[in-house]
Amino acid sequence: MLHVRSIWNGAISFGLVSIPIKLVNATESHSISFRQIHTEDGGRIRYRKVCELEDREVTQSEIGKGYEDADGTIIPITDEDLAHLPLPTARTIEIVAFVPADRIDPLQMDAAYYLAAGGAPAAKPYTLLREALKRSQKVAVAKFALRGKERLGMLRVVGDAIALHGLLWPDEVRTPEGVAPDTSVTINDKELDLADALMDTLGEIELDDLHDEYREALEEVVAAKAAGEVPPEAPEPARGGKVLDLMAALEKSVRAAKESRGEEAGAAEEPAEVRRLPARKSARATPKQTGGKKSTASGAGARKTAAKKTVAAGKKSTAKKTAAAGKKSTARTTTAKTTTAKSSSAKTATGKKTAAKKTAAKKTTARKRTA
Repeated sequence: MLHVRSIWNGAISFGLVSIPIKLVNATESHSISFRQIHTEDGGRIRYRKVCELEDREVTQSEIGKGYEDADGTIIPITDEDLAHLPLPTARTIEIVAFVPADRIDPLQMDAAYYLAAGGAPAAKPYTLLREALKRSQKVAVAKFALRGKERLGMLRVVGDAIALHGLLWPDEVRTPEGVAPDTSVTINDKELDLADALMDTLGEIELDDLHDEYREALEEVVAAKAAGEVPPEAPEPARGGKVLDLMAALEKSVRAAKESRGEEAGAAEEPAEVRRLPARKSARATPKQTGGKKSTASGAGARKTAAKKTVAAGKKSTAKKTAAAGKKSTARTTTAKTTTAKSSSAKTATGKKTAAKKTAAKKTTARKRTA
């Protein structure tokens, strides 16, 4: 950063405070550029700058600026003319307001620059402005002139530095008329729930982890060609089934996102996890149960099954006990009946013996009387 060449020198106008600064680019391009060549022999194709009046090529030092009038007349404009523009922003970044950052539409964002303090005397006011921006949690809206035109800018704090973002003028941003679909479409709550679940599944990412894969692949091709090797083949694109149903597409996307994050295959096969949106007055469809609810349901089912088994075991045990008790009772009844029968038989036998004895006695008495 210390060796970056400044592209503009001037000052920040902060009320009556003037802060000398240098403007340097905050971004750089890493894209691979190509030259135009003659395909038959590989010769370079160059564009020459030719004066159409003299029909000869001219050097860069002979080239200036000119404004073409409505009638075709060219009005020369020199660098000295531009240096004496009747504008306070010709060499000054003039702060005109301080506003919350969310007041700036991202559509207006343009190129970004860093503002470096222009020498030791600028350190104090530079730091003052930086700390004031930090404490206010606002950004400064400013006007400045660069490359032949006045521009709108936004000053904000980045680390320990002040950055300047070029902004488009409000009338340079087109309105989105005619861009949105003109067909009437109804989105139900279940579709919104699935879309919300997909957003949650994809989650967040560190922007520092992202890189330009196209540039890396292009570098591989160039390196292979330079080494006389065959360039690497492009991988076969994934052939997914054509999904016409939005719900099916959302569910498939949720499963794919889970698989890409290394979640278990079983979890990927379950229906998409959804979250309820805030309740509305109108009746809404019940979202699908989450994997956690299914787990709870299966746990409740397991408990019910265990309870059923316990009840069945209890019934079997009771039945066995009842049968055993019944058998014992029957045995006792049979024994009692047998005993009673035996007793009756004994009594009958005794009765018969007694009656026989009485008869015998009577016969003996009768014989005695007869004698």
